[in-house]
Amino acid sequence: MGANQYFASSYAEARQKFRDAAMAAGAQLQAEANDRAQGPAGEALTTDIAWLGPADAKRVLVTVSATHGAEGFCGAGVQTGTFRSGAARDLPRGTALLAVHAINPYGFAWVRRVTEDNVDLNRNFIAFSAPLPRNDGYDLLADAICPVEWDQAALATAKARLDEYGARNGAAALQRAITGGQYSHADGIFYGGRAPGWSRRTILAIAARHLAAAERVAVIDYHTGLGPYGYGERIVTHPAGSAGFARARQWYGDNITSTSLGTSRSSEVTGDLMLGLEEALPEAEVTTMALEYGVRPLQETIDAVRADNWLHTRGRLDTPQGRDIKAMMRATFYGDADDWKDMIFEQAIDAQRRALRGLAG
Repeated sequence: MGANQYFASSYAEARQKFRDAAMAAGAQLQAEANDRAQGPAGEALTTDIAWLGPADAKRVLVTVSATHGAEGFCGAGVQTGTFRSGAARDLPRGTALLAVHAINPYGFAWVRRVTEDNVDLNRNFIAFSAPLPRNDGYDLLADAICPVEWDQAALATAKARLDEYGARNGAAALQRAITGGQYSHADGIFYGGRAPGWSRRTILAIAARHLAAAERVAVIDYHTGLGPYGYGERIVTHPAGSAGFARARQWYGDNITSTSLGTSRSSEVTGDLMLGLEEALPEAEVTTMALEYGVRPLQETIDAVRADNWLHTRGRLDTPQGRDIKAMMRATFYGDADDWKDMIFEQAIDAQRRALRGLAG
């Protein structure tokens, strides 16, 4: 069956598979209930935590799925497969595995990137007591990025605006304006919020509870939506020249990419989860990486996010158009095919093994 057996068709199925696999491997399980939201069938939503290894481990590998909810099919499959395949038994002496399943359970259940507050969790880890970051490009293009109507005429008008901005400022500037993060349009896309959300508070509480005594921590955050089909880009957000960046290069190889150096397919973002975890663990040596798998071309991915935003803001889920948009979101962020699952699982296990060697080195 290959890696296909580790993956699921829904949040609820993924949760059950993860918990069953973790228990069978001897991991300790906990759950954090999100009482602010429910799933589409009224189901309860939780973030589940599995700890495998010594309770007092000084070295910990942390894996995170569903930072962007719709991308949780990928990360959850990797986490379940890590337990089911026996890869979790490869932990070096004195090292533990902390698997955080569905840190954004609302987004996973509803097949959305965002949380129940329409917040992009990977833009939420900022100091809200300081002035909020500005994104002048988004402000200028907001009504074209998220048009009021989602029909051919409105989309053609919006495309002309976006194309003109890209022609004048460059494709990278357009991508940065759309995806870099913004804090001024609460009903828009890539919105970072106005305060720490439930998912941010939850993962920081998990870190405080499980990682306070850790001396060396590796974090792998699983994502989809950028790059060639099935290829896992190893994205590092440590500043270039930092000790964390040097460790990541030593562990994962020279083919790591950097948002700060502009070598990643991802724009440089503000307030990402990996930075949030690093700042929350000042006494530990923290090495982070996002493993970003490609599914569909970039423009299709951005358009799916825009369409999903329109649907949940102004449209209706119980219409043919609504069902088509939800199917497009799922297909955009989940390569539901055997070859894709085999590719991403192989690369994920390789990255985990590199991280474990790095922690032990």
